[in-house]
Amino acid sequence: MTTFTATTKLTSSEAAYALSEAMENMDPEPTGVGVFEMEDGSNLWEVGGYFVEEPDEIELMLMAQAFGAQPFIVSELPEIDWVAKVRRDLSPVEAGRFFVYGSHDADKLPEGRVGLLIEASMAFGTGHHGTTLGCLRALDRLDTAGFRGRNVVDIGCGTAVLAMAAARIWPEPVLASDIDAVAVEVATVNIAANDLEGRVRCLEATGFDHPDLQAAAPYDLVFSNILMGPLIALAPDMAKVTSAGSHVILSGLLVEQAAQVLAAYEAEGFMLAHREDIGEWATLTLHR
Repeated sequence: MTTFTATTKLTSSEAAYALSEAMENMDPEPTGVGVFEMEDGSNLWEVGGYFVEEPDEIELMLMAQAFGAQPFIVSELPEIDWVAKVRRDLSPVEAGRFFVYGSHDADKLPEGRVGLLIEASMAFGTGHHGTTLGCLRALDRLDTAGFRGRNVVDIGCGTAVLAMAAARIWPEPVLASDIDAVAVEVATVNIAANDLEGRVRCLEATGFDHPDLQAAAPYDLVFSNILMGPLIALAPDMAKVTSAGSHVILSGLLVEQAAQVLAAYEAEGFMLAHREDIGEWATLTLHR
């Protein structure tokens, strides 16, 4: 089945979400509409829709003008079995002792490695992205240095791969949360697939804004692999839910954004313990 995409960019989140709501009422109706903050430091927001019929370009032009968006770019996607393609393209990832793989590669799990099963259809958070890879390496580095997490949380968990990695190597239960209800569902499925039910618990929450997350503080290790803006906004709350001796692993950052995020956390009493850049992405390990 042929699929069409229509994408544009805007300068504010409010306009982006308003445009996405308007697109829901188009004719032909889109099968899905998404809003994403660009990760290139441009401070732009991207709005995109998927269609099984070619969208009306005049309607798109009028919408772009009404919401102050750039002209839409309409593309026709080839008929591809995307899950099969992802399975072919996404080979297992080794990050320190961790081995992230899909079920189609279960026979490749090396002896002595910590296996984390993430299906190829859930590509965000499989470990191939430099941010997830950097966080897994940071976790392995902390453990190798003798740190043992006793109260761990993953804020903005996505597939929950980081929370599951901590639960695999340490005995205490791990909390995870995400602002997106779909991500929480995905995380819950992954937790069950890895036989970690009862060991990892995932909640829907914005940052630490959940009574269970607040009640469990202080944490001795916090993961947060999200974006620069939310990470900076989270810095004061991060200081409130951690204590002396705690560690924080941050990513979702472009290399050129790391200094700004680090400054926000240093102002809250954190110190840089380690930084790793993988391609264009940076991972910060902080200590209080």
